[in-house]
Amino acid sequence: MSSKKYQDFQTRVIHECQSPADWQGATLPPIYQSTANVHQTAENLSDTFGGKTADHIYMRLTNPTNNILEQKLAALEGGAGAIVMSSGMAAITNACMALLRAGDEFVCGNSLFMSTYVLFNNIFKKYGISAKMVESTDMAALEAAITDKTRFIYLETIGNPKMDVPDLAQAASIAHSHGLPLLVDNTLATPYLCRPIELGADVVIHSTTKYLSGHGNASGGVVIDSGKFNWATDRFPDFKPFIDRKAELAYRDKVWREHHINFGTTQAPLHSYLTMIGMDTLALRMERHLANAEKVAAFLTQHPAVKWVKYPGLTDNPSCHTAKAQFKGLGFGGILSFGLSDQEQCFRFINNLQMVYNIANLGDCKTLVIHPYSSQYLSFDEQTRQKLSITADLVRLSVGIEAVDDICADLGQSLDSL
Repeated sequence: MSSKKYQDFQTRVIHECQSPADWQGATLPPIYQSTANVHQTAENLSDTFGGKTADHIYMRLTNPTNNILEQKLAALEGGAGAIVMSSGMAAITNACMALLRAGDEFVCGNSLFMSTYVLFNNIFKKYGISAKMVESTDMAALEAAITDKTRFIYLETIGNPKMDVPDLAQAASIAHSHGLPLLVDNTLATPYLCRPIELGADVVIHSTTKYLSGHGNASGGVVIDSGKFNWATDRFPDFKPFIDRKAELAYRDKVWREHHINFGTTQAPLHSYLTMIGMDTLALRMERHLANAEKVAAFLTQHPAVKWVKYPGLTDNPSCHTAKAQFKGLGFGGILSFGLSDQEQCFRFINNLQMVYNIANLGDCKTLVIHPYSSQYLSFDEQTRQKLSITADLVRLSVGIEAVDDICADLGQSLDSL
């Protein structure tokens, strides 16, 4: 494994955890597509089950290809360890479940990915767990919602499709003052734009399906442990055996041992391999995503058919100041949402597009569009849609890396036809 320390992210994302000497000179890691691993002696297999050795046993537990991606993602986010999983939702579920028991509460922002909202407010409720939702950027409300039953605070770096940006450093300070960890879904920002652990977050989650992979060909998720939180407190009495076993990586061990391997949320080695190929160009792609999104947002604000635009890079966006400081001037994300007259006009706009894909995904190198109200949030009641800022006039755009003039031309011709 390469021990060189590179400072610039654009270099690190390519060379971090490279080990051609261990891969017979290859510059890409092998795909270890094997369900189980041979052990030469019964004693060795027993020692591995007992944790005395770190050898591989069975794909559902660990896999060499997955381990390489875990090391790479932990290094890029500044974490101490990571676990890759089969999807972003697997990562979110396992990350939270490792901290929750019946009767517990947690505080979260109200700008949540659709499936995260369902998990927090519908599924967890069946098990006696309460999600206390507050305005994502209202730090006073965040703190006021904390009780003796609270186990963590959960935020998204950039809200989808609300496009709000919470102050992660302030949220971490509040969480830590109450002895709580801060969990952050960093999918939309990626470690190129924001590294939440540097701002005080304790756990970082990604859907690697999105920007990290970047090409719409691999699904996956990851939970990254900062290794910095003190779990040896009365709020976390069930952590003792994990602390005794893994010390600063107690949380990673708990996620892996209790939930990941028993829920069967294994990442396919091929998908880890494809994700690593995608990550080689992450910095270049993010530069283009961010630059294109700013220009597309500006273009949309000038079109008479567009009623409003939500994008953190616009000076009238309430999160603009926070985003500019938190993202160190690199950009404001590659996602934006905008409004037309009504649902019928949104449908006409989408149907008239010639290059942009109508698809339920984001973070792809291609520009993607969706009408969330009638698709992802179709089963939600009107009150919940309004609470999540999902309105019938909203279109969400994931800006790709094509020539920005071509993106704007396609958007423009469709808007002109309305």
